[in-house]
Amino acid sequence: MLFQKYLLARKQSLLRLFLYTGPALMVSVAYMDPGNYGTDIAGGASLNYSLLWVVWLSSGMAMMLQYLSGKIGIATGQSLPEIIREKLKKKIFIIPYWLAAEAASAATDLAEYLGTVIALNLLFGIPMIYAAVLGALDVILILALTTRKFRVLEQVFILLISIISFGYLYEVFITKPDPSAILYHSFVPLIANSNALLITVGIIGATVMPHALFVHSWFTKNKSKDKSIQEKRVLRKLHLRENVVILVLAGMVNAAIMIMAAAAFNAHYSNIASISDAYKTLIPLFGAGAGIVFVITLLSSGISSSIVGTLAGQAVMEGLLGMRVNIWLRRIVTRFINVIPTTIALLLGFDPLSILVYSQVILSLMIPLPMIPLVLLTRNKEVMGEFVNRNITTIISIAFVGIILAFNSYLIATSIKL
Repeated sequence: MLFQKYLLARKQSLLRLFLYTGPALMVSVAYMDPGNYGTDIAGGASLNYSLLWVVWLSSGMAMMLQYLSGKIGIATGQSLPEIIREKLKKKIFIIPYWLAAEAASAATDLAEYLGTVIALNLLFGIPMIYAAVLGALDVILILALTTRKFRVLEQVFILLISIISFGYLYEVFITKPDPSAILYHSFVPLIANSNALLITVGIIGATVMPHALFVHSWFTKNKSKDKSIQEKRVLRKLHLRENVVILVLAGMVNAAIMIMAAAAFNAHYSNIASISDAYKTLIPLFGAGAGIVFVITLLSSGISSSIVGTLAGQAVMEGLLGMRVNIWLRRIVTRFINVIPTTIALLLGFDPLSILVYSQVILSLMIPLPMIPLVLLTRNKEVMGEFVNRNITTIISIAFVGIILAFNSYLIATSIKL
């Protein structure tokens, strides 16, 4: 009898978690977006498994910060951008902050857009310049989805992320990586040279993403609308569970991208210079199936991350400027900002992989924008009430902030010397 009651309670708990699931699922694409493809492939191909510890570290830091972002939405019923606007108060402070947040969104969208363009080029053989135009039209698909019930969008995300996850499970299986090397480099920190440092900062920027920190609070705010304090307590627990389960799985996919690149390319093709090179090298080594799965996961990554980028841009603009945004106009403007310079770069012969890596370095440098206010606000009892951070949570969060700022500072100092 007791065992039956336990099973019933367990089923009900799992059902509640399933019905809640959505916010962490949406932001999990930050672990596996085209920026991660760029940095992880560059790292795996040129440096083998040596930066795998960075992937795990950045995934752990992102999990903690995403938890704080989601919690602030549940506790306050506001998004992080809305609270920041209230704290800054004056437009002389709000406008520069908003412009900086928009710059981070543009760098994010650049990676998403490039991922879609490259995937269209490789999958259908469309010339890169035409793929650049077609890639910009993903706005139609995204806006069609976001005009429906939000739960439909979350279900589409389950499909897209499943494609990426199972695709990389297949890629790791056929490339047969070295388990002992994976274990060793997961725990032993090593940065061999300046190129490794650049990629390290890129990996962090590709995983701990400013737009994901902004938008997670927006997702949970919508989940907790008109909820009592008792209901919010339940939501906070569900949020924690979803965050751990979904983002651990996402972190494993993030690591799988680098593991595949290390196993497939490092020994004989360490000079892989583009995602296109990675695709073309996979086919003769592991068959056409490996190449097709790789590019389908890339396309799914580009589409899913574009959806989150759209919603994040909307949340940032509405929250910081206190105005409703036409989502069609928002997406078209964002795409226009990125299509022109990216198309020019492609015409001039710039390597898409290099553009991806440098866009992620820019993102890493912009992380403090939402990260520092997030940690300060979630430790403030006046803002959070009973959901305020425990001391250990604040200490760990501050340590993560320090690690990210240290890497960024070292990169800037090294660049200045060079």
